[in-house]
Amino acid sequence: MDRAQLLHRMALIRAFEAALVARPDHGFQLLSSGAEAVAVGVASALKPGDQVLTSGRSIGPALALGLTPEEVMAELLGRVGGPNRGKGGRGHLAKPSAGLFGAHAVVGGNLTIAAGVALALQAEARGRIAVCIFGDGACGAGTLHETLNMAALWKLPLVLVCDNNQMAVSTPVAKAIAARRLADLATPFGVPSSQVDGTDVLAVRAAMTSLIARARAGDGPGFLECLSERFSSHSSSTRETRSAAEMDRVRARCPIARLRTEMEAEGLDLSGLDQRVEAEVARALAFAEASAFPDPAEGLVDVD
Repeated sequence: MDRAQLLHRMALIRAFEAALVARPDHGFQLLSSGAEAVAVGVASALKPGDQVLTSGRSIGPALALGLTPEEVMAELLGRVGGPNRGKGGRGHLAKPSAGLFGAHAVVGGNLTIAAGVALALQAEARGRIAVCIFGDGACGAGTLHETLNMAALWKLPLVLVCDNNQMAVSTPVAKAIAARRLADLATPFGVPSSQVDGTDVLAVRAAMTSLIARARAGDGPGFLECLSERFSSHSSSTRETRSAAEMDRVRARCPIARLRTEMEAEGLDLSGLDQRVEAEVARALAFAEASAFPDPAEGLVDVD
């Protein structure tokens, strides 16, 4: 993707989520607003066939990977037009054919599964890799350390991406995790790690490109910590606990405004971007509304 495509994908995520939560039937959602550069930067460094596992904050990664706004909107609104026929929702959204192995609603629940996916890809020996995106709240889970240990021992083609928006629901990182840098959690396992500004999509992509190349070459896992921001409360059902002054500081670190300002300063014309994104979101809403709800009998389908 070039910069215009990166900007478009981030703007689409922001507008998509805004339109979704404006509906009375939006359901329980975790939004990616403020962290769009993490999802888009990660996705833009991948190749077809790679697999991404996300946390329950899956809307941004899904759209970043190229799932259509229509199918994602239908899934989130519980319609059969979604990739999981409306039964997965945000917390279990999946489309492996598009590179989204799946979202996992349990904090840290995707980590050990990601190691299993990476092991399977390693066995295939086709040069594919797995990426696991999780939040800072998962860094206190034992599953992270177990995953780091096994991935390092077996040199799994796995890149762990911590989307550190610095708040686990309402708990600041410093009050929950002893490590000063979450990237340092990988050090005892000999796993290369780095920390980048998660509001800089180009920096995220560059860091991911390096770690992915290493994993794809068979040299083992990597760990990337992206310092992002969360522009909304933890979920659509929780209140904001941060002060107005703190939110002003947080919103000043907008990844979309950052890239757009840089591009406009170079004289690039971005005047049609907003209209294009609005049209895409409108089509997504129309598609979802025209899609039926699944038959109740489908609740027994695809259940082992």
